[in-house]
Amino acid sequence: MTSRNLISAPSRRTLVKAAAVSAVAAPALAAAASPALADAAEPAFLHGVASGDPLPDGVLLWTRVTPTPDAVPGSGKGPDVTVRWELAEDRGFTRIVADGTSVATAASDHTVKADVRGLRPATAYWFRFAAGQTVSPTGRTRTAPAADATAPGVRFGVVSCANWEAGYFSAYRHLAARTDLDAILHLGDYIYEYQSGGYPEAKYVVRQHEPAHEIVSLADYRTRHGKYKTDADLKALHAAHPVVAIWDDHEFANDAWSGGAENHTPGAEGAWADRVAAAKQAYFEWMPVRTSTEGTVFRRLRFGKLADLHLLDLRSFRSQQAGVGSGKVDDPERSLTGRAQLDWLKSGLAASDATWQLVGTSVMISPVAFGALPADLLGPLAELLGLPKEGIAINVDQWDGYTDDRKELLKHLTDRGIRNTVFLTGDIHMAWANDVPSKAATYPLSASAATEFVVTSVTSDNLDDLLHVAPNTLSVVAAGAIKAANRHVKWVDMDHHGYGVLDVTAERSQMDYYTLSDRADVNATAAWARSYRTLNGTQRVERVYQPVR
Repeated sequence: MTSRNLISAPSRRTLVKAAAVSAVAAPALAAAASPALADAAEPAFLHGVASGDPLPDGVLLWTRVTPTPDAVPGSGKGPDVTVRWELAEDRGFTRIVADGTSVATAASDHTVKADVRGLRPATAYWFRFAAGQTVSPTGRTRTAPAADATAPGVRFGVVSCANWEAGYFSAYRHLAARTDLDAILHLGDYIYEYQSGGYPEAKYVVRQHEPAHEIVSLADYRTRHGKYKTDADLKALHAAHPVVAIWDDHEFANDAWSGGAENHTPGAEGAWADRVAAAKQAYFEWMPVRTSTEGTVFRRLRFGKLADLHLLDLRSFRSQQAGVGSGKVDDPERSLTGRAQLDWLKSGLAASDATWQLVGTSVMISPVAFGALPADLLGPLAELLGLPKEGIAINVDQWDGYTDDRKELLKHLTDRGIRNTVFLTGDIHMAWANDVPSKAATYPLSASAATEFVVTSVTSDNLDDLLHVAPNTLSVVAAGAIKAANRHVKWVDMDHHGYGVLDVTAERSQMDYYTLSDRADVNATAAWARSYRTLNGTQRVERVYQPVR
């Protein structure tokens, strides 16, 4: 095959406007033999490519260019470099529909975003970037169905809680290999802020964080994000599917709230406001996420008339977690969502004409009370669930710690007759399938206002990891006690790491749960474990005995 020049002559193409970049017509990018790896004199694309927040007519494209070898993430080094991008209808880039340029600078850690519009709904596209003579890897993305379309179905991969030091991101590899997904929904804890050996303990660390110290500054957060995006499985995931992400606490610090965090020491680690600003800046630089409102991730995406996806930010506006035995969990002056976000959510739910209301929430909304549990199980479960270890049955970091918000939201669903609300949740490193009762104390006689599917962690410690026991050694007792005290909990798996696949049709929403063989094995296999669904109009979950095909 004859070789081509890296930059070919300009070609005629359909003109498509692109926002959020200094876009101009650019020559097509020719393929390179080793597109991601350039010599020291050329820029390099070492952190892959990504796309996110699909719309019916657009998608957000992302990459990070390393202009010189010393311009590593967080360094502040490196010259400005012009980055060209293009998006095509085919993998060979013979039918290019949009292109443009942007300048990557140290001010944005040499990250680049292109918010491309004017595309066709429900359509797959391929995209890539170039700088100098170097061409990035190719990514695939997909737009959402038209807002008024009767989409036959939509399918999401669902993940949360990926701690670099705790294991390998095999869940991402298995989702990347699927060709049937419309998008990936990441429900938070995309990175972890701890110092190396802080969580898990040093003797259980599989691979070391970078930087090794707890991240506090803008440079620190940039470096940690950059380290994550060197993971081959994570890069494969971003190159294969658009990602829709929200943050939870570890993108900032453990048990974060609007004025601080459990893992933040004022003075010694600076002002909380400065740390949050640094964390958010790095997040928006490094993630394929639009900002719907300055400094937050709550936003709404639509997938035809089939589903509206309401995404929440449950860290930026929340009141401090209630103290042990303080009696403040029911205080109407305390909020998990903040007034403006809760009103936004309620109005969006009421106004939607979609069949399904999917709510991405980083922490569990279903109430959880403990029955009789052995002392050796209560402590680890309290740690996972955010409970006081003294045994008070309140999940203070989640909706259980902010009951007035939950009551208001569930009453709104009931009073307005809003059907088919499904909460999609991460955070607690266990998989659950729950009804969300209007009144937990009288369930199942009382109504179920919604349903909830909780996915387990990609790698972060579950019950077995905390106790250092084999799966099913102690969890059968713990799961039985939780289900006995909480009849709306239909299933809980405390033993495994993995991911979910949510398949939505007009008739039902079904979550298929997949588990990994070993988080410490870079080649871990995945296997289907269980499935639950909620049928249209029922507000209840039921078991299904095979995954969707």
